[in-house]
Amino acid sequence: MATPTIDTPDYLLYPSPRNEHRVVFAFTHFVPHPYAVIYLPDFDFIGKATLFSAQRKSDGRMGQVVSCELAVDLERFITRFTPD
Repeated sequence: MATPTIDTPDYLLYPSPRNEHRVVFAFTHFVPHPYAVIYLPDFDFIGKATLFSAQRKSDGRMGQVVSCELAVDLERFITRFTPD
């Protein structure tokens, strides 16, 4: 069964079936690379994190949103993520 979309003020989110948690956490980051492979366990987060395919409402751009429970995890993602 398909997971319903999540409508936030900034994004229309499409949850990944691999998410252990189906929650949008407080700290989010938009990655404007819709086809980049982002494997969250590789980032060794301390807290919980989720990944969503996303459409940014301000300009309609497609990409992905990483959502983290802790600010340090989001900073870790931003510094380590390099799209290839």
